Amino acid sequence: MNKAETPDEAASPVQVMLEKARDEGAESLGELLQLYRNYLTVLATTQLDGRLRRRMNPSDLVQETMLGAHRDFEAFRGGTEHEFLAWLRQILVNCLRTAIDVHFNAQKRDMRREISIEQVSQTIDNSAANFANMLADRGPSPSEPMRRRERAVELADQLAKLRPQYRDVIVLRNLQGLSFDEIADRLDRKPGSVRMLWLRAMDKFKASFEANA
Repeated sequence: MNKAETPDEAASPVQVMLEKARDEGAESLGELLQLYRNYLTVLATTQLDGRLRRRMNPSDLVQETMLGAHRDFEAFRGGTEHEFLAWLRQILVNCLRTAIDVHFNAQKRDMRREISIEQVSQTIDNSAANFANMLADRGPSPSEPMRRRERAVELADQLAKLRPQYRDVIVLRNLQGLSFDEIADRLDRKPGSVRMLWLRAMDKFKASFEANA
């Protein structure tokens, strides 16, 4: 292998897809965005408490984010997965703020202050690798920042295979670290019901994760 072909210098698959999207337009961009639908869904889930869930759901926010990405892609100047994900998260923040403006008038100022997708994203980045390693020891050390990013996206893809209520309770409990009482408030359930839901969800997730290990 010559120097030009070394892995460190080779463009990543995402970088190749980004360039393809710039060259070929909407269809290629759509293929790229699909890689991150589950990741964005996890982030959207963390932001919707009981008030917001009565008016919208994570899939609505993600769909709006995808549309915004298609609309504004020409303005994106980054070239890496890290930069692309940061850009997508900002679009998600903007879509959530717009939804709050539409659905909540007097409350919107206080609710806007509660939007913390970047903080949640960092928490998920830091905890996803540990959570994945708790279930199965695979891959290199999660201490590398870019590996954490990959694990977070991979974990979101595994969670997407579960029923929405299982996915949501795992995200809130294992990735956000909320108590069962706090999750009960988010999901409009009783704490005891949430605990049983979480136990069932973890059993399903472990089986799914190990089957794909």
